[in-house]
Amino acid sequence: MEDILLNVRGLRAGIDDKEILRGIDLTVRPGEVHAIMGPNGSGKSTLSGVLAGDPRFTVTGGEATLSGVNLLDLSPEDRSHEGLFLSFQYPVEIPGVSMVNFMRAAVNAKRKYLHQDPLSASEFLKMMRQKRAIVELDNKLASRSVNEGFSGGEKKRNEIFQMAVLEPKLAILDETDSGLDIDALRIVAGGVNKLKTERNATIVITHYQRLLDYIRPDFVHILYKGRIVHSGGPELALELEERGYDWIKETVDSKD
Repeated sequence: MEDILLNVRGLRAGIDDKEILRGIDLTVRPGEVHAIMGPNGSGKSTLSGVLAGDPRFTVTGGEATLSGVNLLDLSPEDRSHEGLFLSFQYPVEIPGVSMVNFMRAAVNAKRKYLHQDPLSASEFLKMMRQKRAIVELDNKLASRSVNEGFSGGEKKRNEIFQMAVLEPKLAILDETDSGLDIDALRIVAGGVNKLKTERNATIVITHYQRLLDYIRPDFVHILYKGRIVHSGGPELALELEERGYDWIKETVDSKD
């Protein structure tokens, strides 16, 4: 178990009285990139929300641990401090809160949780300059309020910048390619690739193969009706691109 970063077993969850996740099993080790694909309504965003602690969802069974720590017992803030990062499909704007102050507060909250000394203003600004270069984030954007007036591509780039600053063990990118043009996609994916190490891991949630041309996964999982029904290597995404999801639906539904 020591080499397992994320361990999900029999995870069941839903919203109100509707069950969405119907027994998810997933193992992620350090250094790996996992892609989760599936048709609309299959439970992809629910899975990311449940792991991050979104209070809209109720967990009804199973377990999820990060480096052996039970995620389901932690608040969303403590899950972040333990090393979980979620890139939202639709990043929100926070008017009146500067990126500098927002990120310094986030970094120092994590450092406090880990019993580390806080970064001074000068130490943080130095780190911020280094991390900003990874995703080619303009200094003017970094100085503005969080996501206020940002384009869709700028918001996604800003989230990868936040990921660079927080240095999570596990990053979950929930349809981060949504609404991105080719140039923005290249920059965002390039930032993700630069941040990959042998100590962290990434889960990429996407509908399309095109993102996986830039962020090459080690494993591809197909989520359908709240379960992972098929797993394989990068070639599985190419097969989905060619055949669509109908063959998965036909195969699974014929067994139910």
